Amino acid sequence: MMNKKPIFALNLATLVIALGYSLILPVMPFYMENLGAGGRELGWLTAVYALAQTVCAPFWGALSDRIGRKPIISIGIIGYSISLFLFGLASSFWTLFIARSLSGILSSATSVASLAYVGDSSSEEERSKNMSQLGASMSVGVMMGPLLGGILAGYSLALPFFTGAGISFIAFLLILTLLPESIERSGQTEKRKPFDFSDLKNIIFGSAGMVLILIFVVHFCQTGLQGITGLYVVDKFGFSTKQVGVIWMALAGILIVVQGFLTGPLAKKIGEKPLILIGVFCKALVAFAMVLTTGFVSVLVVFGLFAVSSAITVPTLNATLSKTDNQHKGTLMGFASTAGNLSKVIAPLLTGYLYESNIELPYITTGGIALIGVVICYIWIKNQKNK
Repeated sequence: MMNKKPIFALNLATLVIALGYSLILPVMPFYMENLGAGGRELGWLTAVYALAQTVCAPFWGALSDRIGRKPIISIGIIGYSISLFLFGLASSFWTLFIARSLSGILSSATSVASLAYVGDSSSEEERSKNMSQLGASMSVGVMMGPLLGGILAGYSLALPFFTGAGISFIAFLLILTLLPESIERSGQTEKRKPFDFSDLKNIIFGSAGMVLILIFVVHFCQTGLQGITGLYVVDKFGFSTKQVGVIWMALAGILIVVQGFLTGPLAKKIGEKPLILIGVFCKALVAFAMVLTTGFVSVLVVFGLFAVSSAITVPTLNATLSKTDNQHKGTLMGFASTAGNLSKVIAPLLTGYLYESNIELPYITTGGIALIGVVICYIWIKNQKNK
């Protein structure tokens, strides 16, 4: 079982990645404008970040299986600090592009190795709980970042980036001093073997393959719903910016509470696989229910259920995936990150085009994809029982 120091250090590292990402969101449009860049350039910055994470996550995961989790987490944190510092110094769009690419490459190192660390260090009974706490730390960072970034930007547009760099460097020092190496502690060093393409085949077509498909489906539904809902409620109901802000704050608050305190106990009580099935079904329910909403209260209730479903599915899927192969936990977490990030590239594009045809169509389509996920999850659970 993990002691308090590693939990604190890991949670801080995860919070820093989320904080550094969300801290710059309210500043970026103004920062881009000062550099003479526009919407097309902002789109490139968003795309290159997601693409870098998608491509590099499996590499970092496999490398953490070879050299250990702590070095990869440390590399990710210090590199992320450097990338934020470069943002603050940027005097051209290309400097921003290089810094954002570096940020995507290195943030994936920390997130993947942190999940693998939890898989190494937690008992099977505690794994969902510890994965959920990492998720709660990420939610705290996402919620705090825009508020802190907006305040700091009042003094200087570059200050949020320098602040994020400083926080990241402090996290790097804490990782170095507080975090023991999980692979050595778990006694698995001699048992590990290099990753090759036969391992990739076993992962994709073995027991982990179904979990990776479910991770893609869940992240696809989450990203698709989150990305379009702000525009949807404004166009359909005429919500004010304050009402939209309340919805996102409520979403973040529910995520933090459920991930931090409820997901672990629920996984113990009813089992991880049934909990995943419930979560994916709730995704479908949320998507279809959004079409039936009539105003602020109903949207708030539906998005509350959306937050609960997100909080119970993602950490539980990660915990389940980490149990499928003790030899390559880092590689598995890398592929999980790739599946999630790939969905974040595809889902916004698809829902955006569908929205132009009919504002209800993204929700109907997402609900249908979630139902396919329910069927996949049911088949997976049934096959596991037969085995």
